Amino acid sequence: PPPPPSPPPPRPTDPAGAVLPVLVMACDRSTVRRCLDKLLRYRPSAQRFPVIVSQDCGHAETARVIASYGDAVAHIRQPDLSDIPVPAEHRKFQGYYKIARHYRWALGQVFRTFRYRAAIVVEDDLEVAPDFFEYFQAAFPLLLADRSLWCVSAWNDNGKEQMVDVGQAELLYRTDFFPGLGWLLLAELWDELEPKWPRAFWDDWMRQPEQRRDRSCVRPEVSRTMTFGRKGVSHGQFFDQYLKFIKLNDRFVPFTQLDLSYLKKEEYERSFLPKVYAAPEVRVEELQGNRRRELGAVRLQYSGRDSFKAFAKALGLMDDLKSGVPRAGYRGIVSFVYRGRRVYLAPPSDWTGYDPSWS
Repeated sequence: PPPPPSPPPPRPTDPAGAVLPVLVMACDRSTVRRCLDKLLRYRPSAQRFPVIVSQDCGHAETARVIASYGDAVAHIRQPDLSDIPVPAEHRKFQGYYKIARHYRWALGQVFRTFRYRAAIVVEDDLEVAPDFFEYFQAAFPLLLADRSLWCVSAWNDNGKEQMVDVGQAELLYRTDFFPGLGWLLLAELWDELEPKWPRAFWDDWMRQPEQRRDRSCVRPEVSRTMTFGRKGVSHGQFFDQYLKFIKLNDRFVPFTQLDLSYLKKEEYERSFLPKVYAAPEVRVEELQGNRRRELGAVRLQYSGRDSFKAFAKALGLMDDLKSGVPRAGYRGIVSFVYRGRRVYLAPPSDWTGYDPSWS
C-alpha cells in the first residue's frame, strides 16, 4: 500500500510555526537592559521570536549595552540623526518628531528589508510578563482571521492593581482605543500606514478615525507589559499619575490552549454587549458608598462627554478621550473593577458611534 500522506509543512500562515519578531525601540536609555533581560528570559524560542533592537539617537552607552548581548539580539541603527525642521510652536516637541521618524524607519526594516509577516513592537522602557510571548502567539491567529481587528496589545490603559481582577488573568477584551505599549501588527497594516505615516505624534494619529477605520485591538484584563521609564519625551507627570501603578501580570496563562474565538467580532457582540446591558444600573453615589453589593456586576450609564469625564474622574479611570474614544473602551463601554466589583461604564444601549469632537 502507498505510505500514508505526510502532513503538509506548516504554511507561513500556520500560527504555531509563525515567526513573530520583537522590535525593541531604543534611544538613549541604557536601562534597555531591563527590557531585554526579561524578553530573553521569557521567550520560548529564539527562532520563533527573534529580538531586533532598533537604536535611534546614537547614544554610546546604550549602544554598548545592546552590543553586550551579542548574537542574542539583532542590533540595527537608525542612520539619520539630524535635527528635524519643526514649526516654531512645536520646537519643544522635537522629540516626538524623532520618534515618528524612528518608527517609520524601524518598521520599514522589519517589513520591507527583513520581510516579516507581523511584528511585536515594544519600547526600551517596557518590562514584559512571563506569558507575554504566549499571549501574542495565541492572539496572532485572531488578528489574521478577523479583519475588524488591527492590533493586539499587551496593555490595559486602566490596568491599575485595584481596578483589575487578577483572578481573571486569562480574560481578554476588544477595544476601539489603540493602546500601543507592546503591540502586534501585520505587514498588511504597515502597507496601509507607511505611505501616510505622520511626522510626529504617531500614536494619537493612529487613533484618528481615518486611520482606525472602525477597527479594534485585543487587550488584556491584566497588562502583559509595564513601563519603568519615567525619563522620556513625556516628562514623568503621566508616569507618576498613572503608568507606574499598572499591574504587571505575574501568573502564566496558557493562552495557546484556550479558546479565544469569543473575541471575534460577531461572537463578541453577541456575548459581551448583552452582558453589559443586562447588568443592573446603579448611581455613582451607590458605587462610591459601596452599596447594593448583592447585585454583582453593575452598569453605570453616562449620557455625554461631561458625565463620562465626571464618572471616570470620580472612580479613578483615565478620563481622556482620543478622537472621542475612551481608553480601553469598546462601543463606548469601559470595563473595570471598583471596590472589588465589576463595573461597566457605558453609554445608552442605542449608542451609534463615537463623536470625534469629544476630547
